[in-house]
Amino acid sequence: MSELYEEVDDPDGYFGEAVAAHYDGAPDDPSDEVFGPEAVDPVVDLIAGLAGGPGAEGGARALEFGVGTGRIALPLARRGVPVHGIDLSRAMVRRMRAKPGGEDIEVTIGDFATTRVGGPGFTVAYLVFNTINNLLTQDAQVDCFRNAAAHLVPGGRFVIEVGVPDLRRLPPGQNAVPFRVGPTRLGFDTYDVATQGMRSHHMMVVDGRTVYRTIPFRYVWPAELDLMARLAGMRLRDRWAGWKGEPFTHDSTAHVSVWEKV
Repeated sequence: MSELYEEVDDPDGYFGEAVAAHYDGAPDDPSDEVFGPEAVDPVVDLIAGLAGGPGAEGGARALEFGVGTGRIALPLARRGVPVHGIDLSRAMVRRMRAKPGGEDIEVTIGDFATTRVGGPGFTVAYLVFNTINNLLTQDAQVDCFRNAAAHLVPGGRFVIEVGVPDLRRLPPGQNAVPFRVGPTRLGFDTYDVATQGMRSHHMMVVDGRTVYRTIPFRYVWPAELDLMARLAGMRLRDRWAGWKGEPFTHDSTAHVSVWEKV
């Protein structure tokens, strides 16, 4: 038996309860690649270091756009950095709340491109795991940069982790690229190079039935992000191929970029 759903009418957007229930991985899913200490610790190390940088005289304070189930916010808070999260999905946040320390993370429900949080300014804002691509227009992505800048203290940093568009893998006439093939999960992306639109397609076996979902994204280039930062009053400080400071080259498949509020 198969099931098709696309949660566009869900108030939680595309990350409603059906997605949140499986977001942290399944026993046959290589979730350690995303949720294990080897994946999480370098992220927390870098963000905690930036949070204690310029502008931290009044205390480090971090803002996560798309806090989700707390993959980064929870260990960052355990390092002693207060974290405030913004997320549209109540279902994802409920998953975080159920984890140890989850009740201690302040969360505002809303669109992270436009939702404002009160209180003192933040020393670092961050957006990881390709989440900038969840904003489906260039204007929305620019708004996200402006929103980050509005929350940061002078000298504060904005960090994004996102993949480099993988268009080199598209032969003429092909618009699909697989990213996961397993006994109970299949995933592939489809691209529209004219609009920079893409869709991730996920098929998984859950309780003996096949479930299919598709989520739209807008991919974005590093130079395009740099221009968005300039429009928001920020400048590029660092760009690496990963969280451990690996050099960013023409062969890099992803980047971690840090912009500084001027």
